[in-house]
Amino acid sequence: MIEPRRRGREKPQGAVGLRRDAEKIAGALPPLLAEAEFLAGNVAMGVHGRRRAGHGENFWQYRQAVPGDARSMVDWRRSGKSDLQFIREMEWEAAQTVCFWVDGAQSMDYRSDPGARSKRERAALLALALSVLLIKAGERVALMGSAAAQPRSGRAQLNRLAMELGAEPADERPEYGAPPPDRMPKGARAVFLSDFLGDPEALTPALAQAADRGVQGVFVQVLDESEEVFPFDGRVIFQSMGGGTEFETQRARALREAYVRRLAERRAYLQDLARRLGWRCLFHRTSQSPRAALLWLYMAVGERA
Repeated sequence: MIEPRRRGREKPQGAVGLRRDAEKIAGALPPLLAEAEFLAGNVAMGVHGRRRAGHGENFWQYRQAVPGDARSMVDWRRSGKSDLQFIREMEWEAAQTVCFWVDGAQSMDYRSDPGARSKRERAALLALALSVLLIKAGERVALMGSAAAQPRSGRAQLNRLAMELGAEPADERPEYGAPPPDRMPKGARAVFLSDFLGDPEALTPALAQAADRGVQGVFVQVLDESEEVFPFDGRVIFQSMGGGTEFETQRARALREAYVRRLAERRAYLQDLARRLGWRCLFHRTSQSPRAALLWLYMAVGERA
């Protein structure tokens, strides 16, 4: 599938310019992180993780000893400060790992309205806002194919994701993306955000590895509104974002039915693939509010097979 060519090729607007560069140099949070935290803060829900006492290395809390507790469990240093005995509980280390792939290919730069979000910018916002919620719940997150690919929790990891997702895209990129060959942890969750308009076979290596390691996840197809409704009429030159494919027509409206059918076929393919793998699908357009998509994702990632 190819995109309509617009007059003058614009650079993606999300990580533009001097202001973002200055903020990075000054050590300020990237604007994308501030927006993601604001979005996450507007999604009210309960704790996602499974934080409770259990086997682990990280201190969680002190609690007062009760009859039945073994004396070996008592923290005598803490208990020596009062007349009571306290148990030092560690956090149960069963935190979930969520691996994100945010497609950074050229096709994701498309926007039909110069003032609107590109597909890449919306995908980055959803990934980072979901990471905010997961990290607050004690989970680990990773951004595949980046400097934040090692699953970690905490604010430092969130900052790494923000810097990676908010960075200017590389000059040399493929027209359509594919998940990188990162090795995902066993039993992890995966969130793949892309337009999924390229060769679907490009997904096979990552999905085969995911199946082998018991990883389940979510496909999030992010499209511009014009890619769903196909509003074009008259003479239009369609050109891929990288310029590798071009098609001119005098009667664009006549192509609409065939285009809508092809898009439906691609979505049916994704849904069938998800069913076979135990994954789920979300179809999102950049003209929609990201809040509903974020809530859906948060609940979907928390589901257990």
